[in-house]
Parts: sequence; C-alpha cells; structure tokens
Amino acid sequence: MPSLGGATGWLNSEPLVTAELRGSVVLVDFWTLTCINWLRTEPYVRAWSRAYRDDGLVVIGVHTPEFSFEHDADLVRQAIAVREIDYPVALDNDYGVWDAFANHYWPALYFVDREGAIRDEHFGEGRYEESERVIQGLLGVERELVGAEGTGVEAEADWDTLRTPETYLGYGRGGQFASPGGPAFDERRTYELPESLRFGHWALTGAWTFGRESLVLEEAGGSIAYRFDARDAHLVLASNGTAPIPFRVLVDGDAPGQSRGEDVDAEGNGVLREGRLYQLLRERGKVRERTLEITFLEAGAEAYAFTFG
Repeated sequence: MPSLGGATGWLNSEPLVTAELRGSVVLVDFWTLTCINWLRTEPYVRAWSRAYRDDGLVVIGVHTPEFSFEHDADLVRQAIAVREIDYPVALDNDYGVWDAFANHYWPALYFVDREGAIRDEHFGEGRYEESERVIQGLLGVERELVGAEGTGVEAEADWDTLRTPETYLGYGRGGQFASPGGPAFDERRTYELPESLRFGHWALTGAWTFGRESLVLEEAGGSIAYRFDARDAHLVLASNGTAPIPFRVLVDGDAPGQSRGEDVDAEGNGVLREGRLYQLLRERGKVRERTLEITFLEAGAEAYAFTFG
C-alpha cells in the first residue's frame, strides 16, 4: 500500500500513516463529491465500513477533486455530512495520494491485506457482491452479505434505458454543442437555440463565457438545453458568487411534475446554493427521449457536466 503522506488534510480522523495500518484490512476509496458513479457506490462502502469495522476493516476515503471548486474543504465536509460518512477521509488536493497509487478513476477501490499488500482493486460501479466477499476473505470471516440499496441520487442507474453518456460542458473535454455559430472560447458571447436539437446534443441561450472547465452565465435568464434519453438527469453546478441562484427546469417545454428530480419541485423550481451535483429529473413513468431545459434567473451560475442514470 502506497503512502498517504501526500494528503493535504484529514477529516473524521487524525492523519493516518500506512505503516501504522498494518494488522488491519484496509479499503481505500478514491472519490470526488460531484461524481455520480461514486455517489451510486457510496451506500455499499458505508455499509461495509459499519458492518466489518469490529472485524478489523478500516475504510479510508480519499477525496481527489476533479473540478477546481471541489478543492474547498467545506464542500467536502458538507458532502461527508449529507452522505453520513463516518470513516476517515484524506483530502488530496495536490493529487499526492492519487499519484502514489497511480490511480486514474473515480471511484476506485483498493483492497489491502493485514500485511499492507494490495490484494484486489476495482474501478467504477458494480461488482458489489464480489467486493464484499474480497473483504470477508481478507478479514477471515464468512457470513451473509450485508449489501446495500441507494435512494435518491445514490440509487442505481436504470441501465436498461440509459442511452446518454456523461457530457462535459467546458471546452477542455466538451463536445456535441449545437448553438448556431459554435462556441467562442474564453470570451463572452450571446447564444441561441438551433431550430431543432438532435439527440445527444446541447445548446445555450443567453450570454455565456465558455471556459476550459465550465460555462459561466454572464446575464440573468440564460438557459442550457439538452436532448437526452435516460431515467435521471443531473448537472454539476457551482457559482462564482455567494448569493443563491434560482433556476427553473422544463422537460419538453413543461414543468416536470412527477418527473422532478431531488433538487427541484413539481413546477421545476430549484436553487443553486453550493457547488455539487444537482438531480434535475427522475422519470417515474416510461423512459423516453426528451429535451431538458434549465434557466438561471441570476447571473453567476457555473455549469460543468451533465450525468445521467
């Protein structure tokens, strides 16, 4: 097991030293607070930590930020509180622990035996039963699996109907942009929707600046529209100010009603308060191709990535 010395801080614990963990089975979980894939695995990691702690399992979360605003320790603390994470979390703002493990993924699980050797690893979602059996094997226990079931944003994706991939909005990794005239990088421009929006494409209205990492709304009333096909639609949002920013979500031009996500009401109203992933829609009927439109009523919103489930 590589050193944890590259951590820039610790939450829920004093700094942990790899050598002092010998004798315990360790599960290292790399995460970042806006990652939908991590959010859907977290119920299992929580359950394993609580079920096997007395058997000698130590779970260590390593928060390595994907987006710049995720370096804010207060946002990580808030995520820990909301997710009821009670195990140690290393803040990895400089990617020191990430690089020590030669890691490339969120989430990433590393299973370490009592002698400090990494015995297994898993990247992404799934394989939960096998992972729990790895933990049991390293601990030398055998009993019924505890399992887990996520709710809300942590609920497993509807894989059978999920047709739309994660989509980054900044020009560093973005694509499928459909507003006429294309994007203008690092400068303010007023955009319009195309006459029609093709599946898998997105567009803007209003005055925005295209940054490498995110879009920044320069005037109140700007919108993002996306033609997608999935049960759930999420958007990673932050703000360049401190005041809350109200927004409204429409689906195919109407209020979402029973299709509303966790972060909006039936009329589609929501409020951007802090940087995190916002669940905009959850279809409770037949999943089909639809157009989502989110309009921000104040300037300053920063939009990073759409994810789906």
